[in-house]
Amino acid sequence: MSSPTVRITHCQDFAAAHRLHAPQLSSAENLALYGPCNNLHGHNYRFEVTVEGPVDPVTGMVMNLNDLAEIMRTEIWQQVDHKNLCEDVPFLQGVVTTAENLAIAFWQQLAAKQDCLAGSRLVRVRVVESPDNFVDYFGESV
Repeated sequence: MSSPTVRITHCQDFAAAHRLHAPQLSSAENLALYGPCNNLHGHNYRFEVTVEGPVDPVTGMVMNLNDLAEIMRTEIWQQVDHKNLCEDVPFLQGVVTTAENLAIAFWQQLAAKQDCLAGSRLVRVRVVESPDNFVDYFGESV
């Protein structure tokens, strides 16, 4: 009998500044598109990572949530917390730091550590920019 597949999620919060500005657009076009978000401003973000896998019959876990938390902390949180996302984060260089692009970039950072996920599979990255706005990224369809 195979073990049931379960999804587990860990959440972490960070504070960061950014400016929405597409270099291909003029200053007037950026201001029209992004409004006040074209200025440097900050958010108290939350990001969530969901992995799935079979429940280990011995440990009762898909993976140790403490291990998932540590991967998130080292691969993302330490690089983005209290930073200017547009200037201080190497993996975001050249990226318009919308919530959509943050979710994709965070996924890419974590996917590079897939071997650390104890046999589970990355299935979702959520970036919460405000109480009313969040983005989910599920990776590329194959």
